[in-house]
Amino acid sequence: MAAINQICDEKNLPKKDVIEAVEAAIAAAYRKEYCNQKDMIRATMNDTTGKFDIFQEFEVVKKDELEHESFQKTLKDAKFIDKNAKIGSSVQISLPYKDDFGRIAAQTAKQVIVQRLRESERNMLFDEYKEKTGEVISGTVQQIENRNIIIINIGKTNALLPSQEQLPREHYYIGQRLRVFVKEVKNTPRGPHIIISRSHPGLLAGLFQMEVPEILSGTVEIKGITREPGSRAKIAIVSNDPQLDPVGTCVGQRGSRIQSILAEIGDEKIDIIVWDKDIKKYLTNALSPARVDKITLSKDKKTATVKVDDDQLSLAIGKNGQNVRLASKLVGIEVDIIKPDLKAKDRLEKSASETEVSEKKSEQKPKKEIIKKPLKKSSKKKVVKKNTSKKITK
Repeated sequence: MAAINQICDEKNLPKKDVIEAVEAAIAAAYRKEYCNQKDMIRATMNDTTGKFDIFQEFEVVKKDELEHESFQKTLKDAKFIDKNAKIGSSVQISLPYKDDFGRIAAQTAKQVIVQRLRESERNMLFDEYKEKTGEVISGTVQQIENRNIIIINIGKTNALLPSQEQLPREHYYIGQRLRVFVKEVKNTPRGPHIIISRSHPGLLAGLFQMEVPEILSGTVEIKGITREPGSRAKIAIVSNDPQLDPVGTCVGQRGSRIQSILAEIGDEKIDIIVWDKDIKKYLTNALSPARVDKITLSKDKKTATVKVDDDQLSLAIGKNGQNVRLASKLVGIEVDIIKPDLKAKDRLEKSASETEVSEKKSEQKPKKEIIKKPLKKSSKKKVVKKNTSKKITK
């Protein structure tokens, strides 16, 4: 028992798993030394005294199905061993315990113990990291294979960062510390096969949870994330506390929180927008920094036609259509960006121009009448002066 306890401490394995490995080893050695290789031998260990009990098991079958007497018994024969036996069950007989195994049997026992302990270690690692699927963990770059595969040490084992899960233009070096998203964990004969990612949207979600306590507590909720890794991302959030500004909370004082996140993902830009249950408002926010003039939804609400002014068109579409593409994925609908109706705009401008001309004419007409009247009065005065002068001369 002391040896078993030592193995448990050294390998950090459950005592139950180590005992099962020893039982399997004793059964294999006993079969090798004293029985036929087809015999079903089972050993059980008393975890208090350390003593073993050896049993031979038999499968209960119908008489016409009996093929191997070494590990099969008919129901009639099985009843002599166990009166409760039935077809499909198993019965067992006790065998005398012997521990004077030969060299070959002892070697067999050793191989079984090593194999079973390795299996136990692999299963324990698999269970541990399977629970971490969907989480963000830290690791250190251990090996680089032509950039196609980066091997990251994540503590008790290694994980693979394939090229399709890497950030574009991100350079890696041995010893580099990274935060990664655990994308997939598979159990294989060689141990857990762990795929990690730097490009998955879950990495952003995990980083925000780490840097923004309000997200971890549930006060601020992440409603959606879409990203084009290494270039730009949009994250939709909502506050469950009316008094709390969700955007300001995520940005942090003087941008401290968002800067920590940006430092982890390089040159990738992040748009933090407010989620809204109203699709039009949500889409308006998602198209930020562009200003939206009008949104028209299709009947099935799967397509949206968005009108923007000329000076907002390039902002709404974004470089190579990136802004509208990310907004469309985030909201979950197809988005068509259009400019205002040019014909309607021309008619409006023409009408405004005609109105302006009409107003100018109406303003000019009374001014002409006012000018004429003083001129007539002035001419009469001149005539009077001439007559008067004439009279004085006479």
